[in-house]
Amino acid sequence: MYRRSAAGAALATVAALVGVPAGAQAAPAPGPVIRHIQKAGTGAYRQTPTGSGRLGPLSTEIPRTAGPDEGFGAASPGSHGSDRTLARPSRLPKSSGAGTVVRPGPHVLTSFDGINHLDQRTANNGNQFSLEPPDQGLCVGNGHVVEAVNDAFRVFNADGTGQTGVIDLNTLYGYPPSVNRSTGVFGPELTDPSCLFDPTTHRFFLVVLTLEATPDGDLTGQNHLDIAVATDPTKIWNIYRMDVTDDGTNGTPVHPNCPCIGDYPHIGVDSEGFYLTTNEYSFFGPEFNSAQVYAFSKRALARGDADVLVTQIDTTAADAGRNGFTLWPAQSPSTSDYDTAQHGTAYFLSSNAAEEATGTNDYVSDSIVTWSLTNTGSLDSARPAVRLHDTRVGVRRYSLPPEANQKAGPFPLGQCLNDDPCATVILGGPDPDKPETESTLDSNDTRMQQVTYTGGRLYGALDTAVTVGGHSQAGIGWYIVRPQSQRSSVRASLAGQGQLGLAGNNLTYPAIGVNADGRGVMAFTLTGNGFYPSAAYSTFDGRAGAGAIYLAKAGLGPEDGFTGYKGLADSTRSRWGDYGAAAVDGRNIWIASEYIGQTCTLAQYEADPFGSCGGTRTALANWDTRITLVRP
Repeated sequence: MYRRSAAGAALATVAALVGVPAGAQAAPAPGPVIRHIQKAGTGAYRQTPTGSGRLGPLSTEIPRTAGPDEGFGAASPGSHGSDRTLARPSRLPKSSGAGTVVRPGPHVLTSFDGINHLDQRTANNGNQFSLEPPDQGLCVGNGHVVEAVNDAFRVFNADGTGQTGVIDLNTLYGYPPSVNRSTGVFGPELTDPSCLFDPTTHRFFLVVLTLEATPDGDLTGQNHLDIAVATDPTKIWNIYRMDVTDDGTNGTPVHPNCPCIGDYPHIGVDSEGFYLTTNEYSFFGPEFNSAQVYAFSKRALARGDADVLVTQIDTTAADAGRNGFTLWPAQSPSTSDYDTAQHGTAYFLSSNAAEEATGTNDYVSDSIVTWSLTNTGSLDSARPAVRLHDTRVGVRRYSLPPEANQKAGPFPLGQCLNDDPCATVILGGPDPDKPETESTLDSNDTRMQQVTYTGGRLYGALDTAVTVGGHSQAGIGWYIVRPQSQRSSVRASLAGQGQLGLAGNNLTYPAIGVNADGRGVMAFTLTGNGFYPSAAYSTFDGRAGAGAIYLAKAGLGPEDGFTGYKGLADSTRSRWGDYGAAAVDGRNIWIASEYIGQTCTLAQYEADPFGSCGGTRTALANWDTRITLVRP
């Protein structure tokens, strides 16, 4: 997810960022565009050597992405891949019931560490950037627990042992390394992994956004979504590449402000189709166009057809004159849960508080948007004819959450930057921006997170400001929506809603999974006065909503990554998230969240090998992921 700060922007400036004049509504987009994509080949798990993880030159550690005020392709230190939002923290008060924490969670069947930053950075013989945040691509099926993060991949058994080792995503997708430390040649940057297991075709679908780069590491503006499909994730994956520049290249439509980037891709399925959505921004400029929806025959992808049709729908002005933003496609836990009305209907949820949707700087909304894609049965034909509809559903007001604080503790990277001899090892000289302090964590904006459809209901959640004990902090808004698909419209009613917060702490990046019995789990990160960044969850009833807060794994120390320090990323806010994940496995539900699984002192950080803290982290980051199986 690519983020751009717009703090203090005037209305005219904000409107320009969403591509329309101030006070005006965008013109509706033309109809769907149908085009062909071809199978690009195959990828496979191929074990590669593990590198040392020793700190290299910053030009080979931090990819060339955008800082707060640069275009996407600018050569400035920043976080990996895409990180875009036009929003700023809200000061508007919210209220919420205060939760309590029970430790450990009584419903946990198993819990283990997934991929961490050390794994990611040392994959492929260390020919990797240092990346944060990880993002979470978890999917489960046929006895395989698959995790994909920025930029690494592993398959686990249910007990946490490995079916494979850790490899980089570039190797899995058949690309050269993102940075070859022997030759100095750069390769493509892969980001935003998303994964699901389809219960109909019994296939795994793994999607990444790929950013093409020159051998010197400059981003070219070319980018495509790479769709990998496999029966056994430890073996062969069929790979399809879909250009998303939308400037007429490779059969793409011509959109304003392009070449564009297909940011924040997420995936879902219904009985007939495979769906992929993005947020479309200008690649080299600040403009936002709208969310894009891509619909495929999932059976064509599952068969490995050489040529597959895709229908692209632009959501410009689709929400009562507002542009669609982060339409999250629904997943269903079983084949009996799909909606077959109107010759097949797929559902999506989105929010509409962001500047991308409104063109204003209010950052507040009292509605969410339900979307239906009908006639999905036509996706298997030579002439697909799907139709997108939407309607707003009134909800309790939500707004942009403040940055999340974390429990005070040792932050050796930041402390190193405050010490001139130590900083010189990293920066080549003293940190001109010191003193560095323990960072806050990014609490996301108000975009919708993972969506589930089961029992005729949609379940979704988002990040919002909440007030607990008179203090504003980051919390969660959750929603249960009852949609009804119709021939030329969609109706939707609110079946339940709520907000979840914890006094003195923050809850961020929710992901809801609900089984066919209507019992579920909502995963999130817990951090604040009383907790280092921790993997946590709440049980989630299909009627009553969120319950008590449980710990899956308590954090051991503060987040201490390069994106939270002025001397490395011109920021005091660490990148976090950008999303968690939940995957239904029969009655049980797998969840995965980012947390911090190590801690060390400055002295331990400075000991040889520098920055490794006894092999628990790298010099530039210390994130971890936690994978947990819960019986709700």
